[in-house]
Amino acid sequence: MFTKMQDGTPDDWAIIGAAHREHFYKTPSHLMDMLRSLKDITGGFACDQLQHSLMTATLARRDDATDEEVAIALLHDVGKSVNIPNHGPIAAELMRPYVSDAAYQVIYNHQHFQGKFYYTFMGENPNMRDDFLKESWYDLAVKLVDRWDAPAFDPEFEVDSLESFEPLLRKIFSQPGRAL
Repeated sequence: MFTKMQDGTPDDWAIIGAAHREHFYKTPSHLMDMLRSLKDITGGFACDQLQHSLMTATLARRDDATDEEVAIALLHDVGKSVNIPNHGPIAAELMRPYVSDAAYQVIYNHQHFQGKFYYTFMGENPNMRDDFLKESWYDLAVKLVDRWDAPAFDPEFEVDSLESFEPLLRKIFSQPGRAL
């Protein structure tokens, strides 16, 4: 085994590739842990971010969303477990190897779609979603934000349990390259 990448051989990289593949199956568990950590973050909202994420996904599930849509609804704010201001791009990058490009773009840009409801109060342009009108994923972003995400801040709403979403996360996030 090499000690500098420049000295790697095809055999070395085959060993490394196999070792990396073993970790693919850990992604759903890591995502579950990240979601659990959102229980400690309220960010000034009426409910914690785990409740918000579960409510968003529960609304999507009850709206007969696809598996991928339910998954991105659940995980859209998971990046807040790392960094709140940059949470959309963080969440999108975590999901990128596993979801369609449309889903990736929706999560990456979802905050600009939410801005319709609050950017005015923050001194920003509330119409930033209009910059994406011609994108193929625009309607999915509107659906995610307007139907599932924006209404999902009720601490009394009876959400589906985090554990009820685990099989879906295992289905989608156990093997990269899976675009639904």
